[in-house]
Amino acid sequence: MIRAEIHVTLKPGVLDPQGATLRRSMESLGFGSVADVRFGKLIQVTFQGTEPEAVRPQVERMCREVLSNPVIEAYSFQLFADK
Repeated sequence: MIRAEIHVTLKPGVLDPQGATLRRSMESLGFGSVADVRFGKLIQVTFQGTEPEAVRPQVERMCREVLSNPVIEAYSFQLFADK
């Protein structure tokens, strides 16, 4: 089995209201040294098979076409061979 861990975040310069709200909450709880918070999502997808390079193009396409909005979001992913 191959597991993809996909991270989707807002691109730099895109306003992040969730991150701003979380930063203010942290500040009010005494975490004053937090300068910025960016909110994102982690998506895990498991594939049948054992070759990471065989699923890499599929994950790349999923990220571009389904899992992220390329106008405002960036993505990165890692592949893991689960036993």
